[in-house]
Amino acid sequence: MKNYHILAVAALLATNVSIPGSVLAHSRMAGSTPAEGSNVAAPRVVTMNFSEALLPPTAVASIVMTAMPGVKNHGEMVIRNFTPTWSNGNKTLTLTLRQPLKTGVYDVRWQAAGADGHRMTGKISFNVR
Repeated sequence: MKNYHILAVAALLATNVSIPGSVLAHSRMAGSTPAEGSNVAAPRVVTMNFSEALLPPTAVASIVMTAMPGVKNHGEMVIRNFTPTWSNGNKTLTLTLRQPLKTGVYDVRWQAAGADGHRMTGKISFNVR
């Protein structure tokens, strides 16, 4: 009986090892414009590229100003003047702003689920000069 359990566990492990890596992998941020940690001049568009297609109904993105020059202890300020659009087979999310971002430090915070249903979160931080 004990040997049966060992064989069952070994068979289960062998099955899991044979699953392709692409099935086990989750979508991830593949790049953005502006890039993480960059210094840019008044962007009107923020683009996020993902390694795999996301499910748009599960996606949420926000642009948050976290610091402003000359303002000590600046609280977070959510920027709401953008329109989100999807392209590249739901691998690219573009946030088009009605007005360019003002000088300051920004986070773009996002969450979404991939085709496997797994929810992911992340953020991009950049400076506007």
